[in-house]
Amino acid sequence: MILSCIVNPKMISDMFSKHKFISFGDCVSQIFFIHAVGATEMVPLIAMAFDHYIAIHKALNYLTIMNLRVCISIVIIFWTIEISHSFFQLAFVIQLPFCGPNKLDSFYCDLPRFIRLACTDTYRLQFLIIADSGFISLGAFFILIISYIVILIAFWQHSSEGSPKALSTLSAHISMVILFFGPCIFVYMWPFPTFPVDKYLALFDSNVTPFLSPTIYTLRNKEMKVSMKRLWSQLIRSPSMS
Repeated sequence: MILSCIVNPKMISDMFSKHKFISFGDCVSQIFFIHAVGATEMVPLIAMAFDHYIAIHKALNYLTIMNLRVCISIVIIFWTIEISHSFFQLAFVIQLPFCGPNKLDSFYCDLPRFIRLACTDTYRLQFLIIADSGFISLGAFFILIISYIVILIAFWQHSSEGSPKALSTLSAHISMVILFFGPCIFVYMWPFPTFPVDKYLALFDSNVTPFLSPTIYTLRNKEMKVSMKRLWSQLIRSPSMS
């Protein structure tokens, strides 16, 4: 929700405006909050993988291990890391000289296209961005994939119904991991030169993924399924009764 609020208001405003512009300060602020909030979305994904692992392997000690103090510590540590990550990137970008073209070929400010406007050689800075944003995304993605392979194997060993039930149970989380990290890895592992498809991936990452996240998890909830079926039945019966 926060990520969508950072990008969408300005995008919607530009859709109804003839002159589309954004100030340098607003552009830099948008980059900072996109990376701080977007990268912090990794927190619940990694924490949930750890939570599932403990629930399967240490079921009897689950409440002792995953206590409130541990959960709060996980959130604080990851927020600190990701805010530091955003400051680290802006420390290099904000000092760049901008004296040439000022047209950003995107619907919001992000590092790959923003840096291309600088009036200097940004070759080294490109690799800093890849090392920072790209490898963080790629590293977290592989950690999660490996974690879920281990979880699925453990679930298969502990479940009489085997891996199909495990895959069904964890499908929502695995889907969100792929939807979130897929565009991030493509955009930040190969940020230069930028590709036209980057804009579609950015649109997908900032709008479609946040929309699908609550939808996927909601549809996995049994109580929500029952309520939706009951509501649907009422809506179908209402016209016929009238």
